[in-house]
Amino acid sequence: MAFFKRKVQFNDDLGFGSVPVIKNQRVLNTDGTPNIERTGLPWFKFDDTYTRLVTMSWPRFFTVILIAYLIVNTLFAVAYNIIGIENLDGAKGVTLRDQFFDAFFFSAQTISTVGYGHISPQGFITSVLAAFESMLGLLAFALATGLLYGRFSRPTSKVSFSKKMVVAPYQNHTGLMCRLVNLRKNSLIDVEAQMYMTFNETVDGKLKRSFYPLQLERSKISMLSLNWTLVHPINEDSPIFEKSLAELTLAEVEIFVILTAFDDTFAQTIHARTSYQDEDIEWNAKFKIMHYHNEAGKMVMDYSLFDRTEKVVIG
Repeated sequence: MAFFKRKVQFNDDLGFGSVPVIKNQRVLNTDGTPNIERTGLPWFKFDDTYTRLVTMSWPRFFTVILIAYLIVNTLFAVAYNIIGIENLDGAKGVTLRDQFFDAFFFSAQTISTVGYGHISPQGFITSVLAAFESMLGLLAFALATGLLYGRFSRPTSKVSFSKKMVVAPYQNHTGLMCRLVNLRKNSLIDVEAQMYMTFNETVDGKLKRSFYPLQLERSKISMLSLNWTLVHPINEDSPIFEKSLAELTLAEVEIFVILTAFDDTFAQTIHARTSYQDEDIEWNAKFKIMHYHNEAGKMVMDYSLFDRTEKVVIG
């Protein structure tokens, strides 16, 4: 028997399958990424390098660039020393350590095509190696520039979702609510939101994961200029009507919120997602109003109130 009543026909597969969750693990992380650990894939795939470099975090990206830069210069420094440090005119190192660093910094000047002139290559083989390194440097810096452009030009969302959902009075019943806001000063237009609930239930004697759409009071707005509170009315048509927190916890309920909007800065469609579990739902509470008029009559948004809630009495 289904744990939650279901009055509409709906495809039970949102791409996560019907395998039930255990130990209250999330299906979707709060940042919108699937909570899946992937194994069996190769550690490195050359055809996926660009995607990984463009999507990884900035600290990791610069770390990868720095490590690659040091490795390349080290390899060329070793090659110059193998050919013979005497073929680098101006290199004054006596010890192996000093000779290595003479070759290393000559390599750094060559690969960047700076060439301070303090050290210069002598002999055919050394000149060929230096010419090859300068060509490699041009290609490498062009590639790095392309990666930087790709990272900066990639459309990203700065839509923030409230940390909590609240169950607050709404019309003659209650409503399940979450709040979202655009942290950038640009405009988002044709903004559309969807809300889904997923839970474990026993069907034909087997435990499975089911998905159910939660109807919103308003699912689309023309422009997101202030904050937007998404409201699912908990009335007789809601699958969580007259359900308690204990029942939601037993079914390991998770709520998905999916947002689609058009960003007029990038002139592209952006997406944002998040999820809430039963412990993220605050009952008998409502969000504090985060916008007001100043003395000049201008609308003011106070982002410090974004996650603030206050208790209310539900009659």
